[in-house]
Amino acid sequence: MGAILDCKLKLDGKHYDGAALLETDYLEFKGDTRLKIPFKSIRQATVEKEALKILFGDHDAAFALGAASEKWLQKILHPKSLMDKLGVKAEHVVAVLGVKDDDFLSQLGKRAATVQSQLKPDCDMIFLGAEKTATLSAVEKCKAAIKKAGAIWVINPKGVKSITEAQVLTTGKKAGLVDIKVVKFSETHTAHKFVIPKAKR
Repeated sequence: MGAILDCKLKLDGKHYDGAALLETDYLEFKGDTRLKIPFKSIRQATVEKEALKILFGDHDAAFALGAASEKWLQKILHPKSLMDKLGVKAEHVVAVLGVKDDDFLSQLGKRAATVQSQLKPDCDMIFLGAEKTATLSAVEKCKAAIKKAGAIWVINPKGVKSITEAQVLTTGKKAGLVDIKVVKFSETHTAHKFVIPKAKR
């Protein structure tokens, strides 16, 4: 979940009350009207008089965010990469199981020190692709392969019946893990981060 603030929106000269939501790759407004602006559609973004001004397509929008305007502007101008969102560091030893996203694999190969396709002891991170519920049985084995302060990311499709977010979270809990973060992995998949509770490390 991204940052959210109650604010007033001026869109093409008309005023609306509601809340603005800043996600990793889009800006959204919900209230008297609804608006979603993907970062890739933004032609210009500036801050004027504590308002975030956005030009996109043939439209102009001003979000009255006050002191938060500059911070939101920087996040729009310099969005985090997928590797940053997932917390992958240059020194990390990473295992990838069942994730078939070429863009992700390319970025991971450029960022992490070691990327392997099999479980080995002392992994800093494990990425488990779970397209169906049955795949979640591997979470226990993944837990045994991560460092005490390591993490397991479960990558699952969004909005399908073959596997649900509730099933992913329940599996992690049954394995003695805690879920601490969720990020948008791609247009079709979500990533849930699980770690060993600090009291048990």
